[in-house]
Amino acid sequence: MQRWLTMSAAALGRGIGKGDIDPVALAKTYLDAIDAHPFADRIYTVVTHERALTEAAASAERAKLGLRKSALDGVPVSWKDLFDSAGIATEAGSLLLKDRVPDADCEVLRTATALGLVCLGKTHMSELAFSGLGHNPCTATPPCVNDHMAVSGGSSSGAAASVAFGLAPLAIGSDTGGSVRIPATWNDLVGLKTTSGRISLQGVLPLCARFDTVGPLCRSVEDAALALAALEGSKPVDLTNATLEGRRFAICDTSAFDDIREAPLVAFNTAVDRLRRMGAVVERVKIPEAQAALALSGVLFASEAYGTWKDQIEANPDAMFSEILLRFRSGAQVSAADYVAAWLELDRLREAYYAETVGYDAVLMPSSPILPPNVERLDQDHDYYVNENLLALRNTRIGNLMGACALTLPTGVPSCGLMLVCPPMQEYHLLRLGAAAENALA
Repeated sequence: MQRWLTMSAAALGRGIGKGDIDPVALAKTYLDAIDAHPFADRIYTVVTHERALTEAAASAERAKLGLRKSALDGVPVSWKDLFDSAGIATEAGSLLLKDRVPDADCEVLRTATALGLVCLGKTHMSELAFSGLGHNPCTATPPCVNDHMAVSGGSSSGAAASVAFGLAPLAIGSDTGGSVRIPATWNDLVGLKTTSGRISLQGVLPLCARFDTVGPLCRSVEDAALALAALEGSKPVDLTNATLEGRRFAICDTSAFDDIREAPLVAFNTAVDRLRRMGAVVERVKIPEAQAALALSGVLFASEAYGTWKDQIEANPDAMFSEILLRFRSGAQVSAADYVAAWLELDRLREAYYAETVGYDAVLMPSSPILPPNVERLDQDHDYYVNENLLALRNTRIGNLMGACALTLPTGVPSCGLMLVCPPMQEYHLLRLGAAAENALA
């Protein structure tokens, strides 16, 4: 049963379908692993033992009757602490929301539960989801699987750690500026950022509603495809016969390589070489719209985030992590006129960006230009915190600004990822590309 802790969600689902894995035994295996793990309290905010076993028992009965609801029916999953769950504290990593207990599950959790996924519990996160680092002195800071003295990436920090440390086969997080892809990258996982508006945000605590998205962190592209189907209640994309032969990729040669560290750069170049060996055509392309859009980030993200949370923040600012408080309050200086003008400019840049890249299957870039920063130094050095946070978010944020869908894949170099970015609502195309690229990188 211990081998179940390292299997993909898809493989576990197949085992349940064949009768080789009992969903109740599977849930107990994961619950026992969580209860015994030294980092459990830094990864999970709450473990829902009773709910998990009840849902697993129902799944086991369906499996016996040949009535499984999906390929992941009976597979355990962790949920980031901003997805409302009935009777379970949902606090978005913030003392501002301490003891907030919703009456109902959010829509996406209801959908996944209806398709048989088993809820293990809720995971820690950056405060109110406003950091790419995952450092949260107010609640807990999950460790990186490759360096326990470093952060795991944010804001879906506990989500990534739950999978990386074998405490969930699949995790559900959110991505506003990179919050699925950064922790997935730093913990050698697959992370899918979906298109804004594709998956329901009803009952999901917001950061910037116009950028917020829901997505999985997992062990394979197949897992990501099955998770997407479970989150939106759709049929999974067919990944068979996915190929890189003749596929055309553009390397974003604007902004994405500024101040990049050696390990992510070497990992990216090696990954691109592997894609080429599998028949892909890869070209470096100047995309000035990427840099122009990044320059709008402070106006667009901070102002919406502050507007969303200002009443709660200013009622009790001392309850917040000082670095997060500063980021939120920076949005108070943005005028309504500047915010509207920034959105008009971003709409123009998006149109130009897709005109520049229309001939390519996807845009490539390093998922993160840096490695996971040290927790102690983040605590002691404000300038280091600010610089590393901005760099961590820089590349992933391009996808959010362009309204794209994006996928990060492990490169084989610890905490270094390859990111593929596709136009809005092209998740199926992206996942087929990702499956082919995954094979090339294996």
